[in-house]
Amino acid sequence: MISIFDLAAMLLTLSALFGWLNRRFLRMPHTIGLLVMGLAASLALVGLDLAFPAQHLYEDLTKVLRQVDFTDVVMNGMLAFLLFAGAMSLDLRTLRDRAWAVATLALLGTLISTALVGGAFWLAADLIGRPIPLAWALVFGALISPTDPVAVLATLKNVKVPETLEVEMQGEALFNDGVGIVLFTVLVAFAAGTGGEATSATGISWLLLQEAGGGLLLGIVTGYVAYRAMRTIDDFPVEVLITLALVAGTYALAQKIHASGPLAVVAAGLLVGDRAPRDAMSERTQGYVSALWTLIDEVLNSVLFLLIGLEVLVLRFEANGLLLAACAVPIVLLARLVAVSTPLLVFRWGGHLSPRNVPFLTWAGVRGGISVALALSIPESDAKPVILAATYAVVLFTIIVQGSTLGMVARRTLREG
Repeated sequence: MISIFDLAAMLLTLSALFGWLNRRFLRMPHTIGLLVMGLAASLALVGLDLAFPAQHLYEDLTKVLRQVDFTDVVMNGMLAFLLFAGAMSLDLRTLRDRAWAVATLALLGTLISTALVGGAFWLAADLIGRPIPLAWALVFGALISPTDPVAVLATLKNVKVPETLEVEMQGEALFNDGVGIVLFTVLVAFAAGTGGEATSATGISWLLLQEAGGGLLLGIVTGYVAYRAMRTIDDFPVEVLITLALVAGTYALAQKIHASGPLAVVAAGLLVGDRAPRDAMSERTQGYVSALWTLIDEVLNSVLFLLIGLEVLVLRFEANGLLLAACAVPIVLLARLVAVSTPLLVFRWGGHLSPRNVPFLTWAGVRGGISVALALSIPESDAKPVILAATYAVVLFTIIVQGSTLGMVARRTLREG
């Protein structure tokens, strides 16, 4: 049993090594390169174990990785800090101008995609002879439909797009997780037969209000308290510490009161990122705060994408589920196309968005660690291995294929919205 420090040392060392190798030889975008190299290392280890079974290399590393609870690390560790870093850098004024578009994409788009992915996945499973209940197919739709804010923000660093469209993509990714997690929670309870009143219309409405509304309200309150505290002093070490405490405290409190932690830290980050630089931070403090959160964002992203690549060593895949996993990729892409097109058609009447942006928004629907974490958190059932394989297939495809070609799609399809 190795210590937490040893695990952290191993992951940071591998991140640094793979990052250097990628920068020196592959020259892929940093996070994509880490995922690819982590995946390649995992597959190479599997191959070596098959060739030299007496060495137990695969078994030894798998034991180490099994000590990493991926769901807990992502959902109760990295996510809060990564979301806050992303929200801090978002232009709130531009977001206000595009608020209706963002809300429609985050809410209506997620609902449409969940229904389409769930229905199509259920039909595909039946056609290929690996049927799963419709309720579990909808669970897959709920966990895979929200675009991953961490993956989207990491991908956008390497792609030049119009500012308004970038804000819409960032806003959608930051807010649709709250909707997706509520849907996921309700559908898992229904599929597992443990929902009771929580799966009724009243129960779902109350859960949405408690999770989403409570999270946003909590983030606004804690963000405002932190902003007011920073206004009363001019001491950059303390102000940096306030931002760290704000993230950890807000996320922990949200979990205690059963509100949405992701939405709470996003709301707090948007408020502090907009108001604090204007009248609560000196230029020196702004420099330190910006540098700190840029560093946190880069380091945690590196470790997260490496973990996604290495997780193939410990995930359980069924041979007859791999074909269904391959089918999941075009299913999710087509559902994303419909989910994006519907709100765009509505906003087209007001002249807000162009239909020419549909191919880019469809291709930019990147999924990442949150989807994998949610899939791993599903209770044990016959459907879990199939859902896990499909989730992993979609995540790898969207990050590696869509993420690495998004710049080319942007150059060919985009114009100012």
